[in-house]
Amino acid sequence: MKIATYTRISTDEAHQPYSLEAQATRLRSYVDSQEGWELVRTFSDQASGATTERPDLERALAEARAHRFDLLLVYRVDRFARSVRGLATLLEQLDAAGVAFRSATEPFDTATPAGRMMVQMLGVFAEFERATIIDRVIAGMERKAARGEWCGGARPYGYLVDPDSGHLTVNPDEAPLVAVIFDRYGRKRHGAKTIATWLNKGGHRTKAGKPWNHMAVLTVLRNRVYLGEVYFRDTYHPAPHPPLIDPGTFDLAGQILRLRGEEYAHRASNASDYLLAGLITCTHCGKRYIGTAAHGNKYRYRYYTCFSRHRYGTTTCSSERLPADQLESEVRGSLLRTISRHDLLDAALAAGLARSGAKRRQDQDELGVVEAELAKAEEAIERYFLAFEAGTLSETTCGQRVQTLGGKIATLQARQSELVSLLEAEREPTVTQAHLDELRHHVIDTIEHGDPEAQKGLLQALVARIEVESRTSVRPYFRVPLDGGGLTEPNPSDIGKVRPPSGSAPPAGLEPATRGLGNRCSIP
Repeated sequence: MKIATYTRISTDEAHQPYSLEAQATRLRSYVDSQEGWELVRTFSDQASGATTERPDLERALAEARAHRFDLLLVYRVDRFARSVRGLATLLEQLDAAGVAFRSATEPFDTATPAGRMMVQMLGVFAEFERATIIDRVIAGMERKAARGEWCGGARPYGYLVDPDSGHLTVNPDEAPLVAVIFDRYGRKRHGAKTIATWLNKGGHRTKAGKPWNHMAVLTVLRNRVYLGEVYFRDTYHPAPHPPLIDPGTFDLAGQILRLRGEEYAHRASNASDYLLAGLITCTHCGKRYIGTAAHGNKYRYRYYTCFSRHRYGTTTCSSERLPADQLESEVRGSLLRTISRHDLLDAALAAGLARSGAKRRQDQDELGVVEAELAKAEEAIERYFLAFEAGTLSETTCGQRVQTLGGKIATLQARQSELVSLLEAEREPTVTQAHLDELRHHVIDTIEHGDPEAQKGLLQALVARIEVESRTSVRPYFRVPLDGGGLTEPNPSDIGKVRPPSGSAPPAGLEPATRGLGNRCSIP
């Protein structure tokens, strides 16, 4: 029999009760002790058992499917998986490949029902052990943070971690720059990129020895560690390390961060004059386009620029910048032409009505089942009462069973009432021509007369994505409305007679925009 072994440890081998070498040695000895066994493959990972996405484990499964070995041997089940779900999935894959599984220290045979049950029980204990370890670690970290100690991770710029006390100490080579960064951002109103450029020109480097960028500057400006606090699990704790910034200076920087939209907590609500932000994809590199601007003597010129080109230059991605005004105008016009197509909305109406009818039939069938179960439970209670009155059933037995049936009846009655209400509400179709006409008029009015914020909200809701090949090949995809309460992406069958552009099929449920009878938008 061809045997493969699998070993695993989580972190540093020196602190594990069963090192990789110890596991491998014992597994080799176990294989040698079995008659007719031949060790042909060994697999080993240094990773958490909470996930099944481990390099050598994936290779072991691939070779099992290729019938390279007959049995996979581990030292203990928790070396293989630490969750019941993960263990069951892995065993199913091995079983489908015709490969047996065995633990060298836990005797069971997965070919028998009893053996499979034992494996599952071992998986339960492994998962419980892991959860217990996590709880203990978190509790220990919380106590550590409450004492003001650093809880691990990359040290903040300007500080060092004292290995003896666990507290932060001032790094004299970096700490003076922290105050300068806050002063330039808060009082001199310099931007994060300007500050990063100034730091690099002065020969300063981050704690990792790399040049500064605007994100590294913003990380400093957001960090409350400079007020003498440490953070763990959504809570800031007072710490004994010396603060590098006074509260007034930190609060001033925070106010400017919020006003400039550079504070993550407020970024979602930050207004932007880029109506198509987050919707445009570059077909060359797969990255999103971001809003950029160029400033002339009198005017500000808005563009959409591929992230790769903006961050790394044209050598990484040669896609063209798109003038924002022209692109937004083209997409708005294309959306108007699409929403005005009666055949598309008629298909959506038909799909909505069909879905509504299917849902009503399903609810009616379930109501019939619930009413039958309810009648059966009520008849059973009546029989128990008759048996009790006749003296053939004790009060204890009858009472327990009637109580159980009473709970079941209450649940069934609640579901019956819910289904009746649903069927009453479903008498009227959820999608009507009036709904679609109202939607069409709303879209047209918003695009032609709405303010930029309203137009942006509408475009974000109706535009699924925009693929850009070049200025002359821009392809928007719109979501199709399917019910009166919102917008969704239907299945291809819901689109009716809509056809994809020639040479390329749209993603399921998305209607490709057209310009007249063409297939793409182009930017003048």
